[in-house]
Amino acid sequence: MSQRNTLVRSLHDIGLAAWFGGSVMGAVGLNGAAATVKDPKERIPVATAGWKGGAPVQLAAFVAHGVGDAGLILGNEARLAGQPEARANTAVKLALTFTAVSSSVYSGFLGAQMAAHAGRRAQGVTGPSSASSSELASAQAQQQRPLASWMKRTSQSQPPRSSRRFG
Repeated sequence: MSQRNTLVRSLHDIGLAAWFGGSVMGAVGLNGAAATVKDPKERIPVATAGWKGGAPVQLAAFVAHGVGDAGLILGNEARLAGQPEARANTAVKLALTFTAVSSSVYSGFLGAQMAAHAGRRAQGVTGPSSASSSELASAQAQQQRPLASWMKRTSQSQPPRSSRRFG
């Protein structure tokens, strides 16, 4: 029998959309805007205030997505029991979700390290200046590395080829 699971699907999808949208807006919009603040000593505090303001929404998005994930798994127990492909797909999705949550938590940790150096000169939120302390420069470099490598991989990747199996 087919189940709709509308509530858990909505939690899953809306949570993921809010999480992704908030992360992109923060990384591109908020950090970019904070980098334009005239006083270099105010750049990190401005970005920190924005990220702290968005943190409850990000947490709610994590929770909504997680509840949706769990609900979909529980709602599809019979299908998962009988279809190895569905189990493999679920395992991949869980691994990707775990990786994304880990990345978000690590990024928050680095943001907290940068916030501890608020009031020091910074070229941008994720870019140190020549006057930045070694601790601040290290946290900024670690924050920048994953984004730069992701952008490079994304810009160099080929569009996916359609598969005969999936149309």
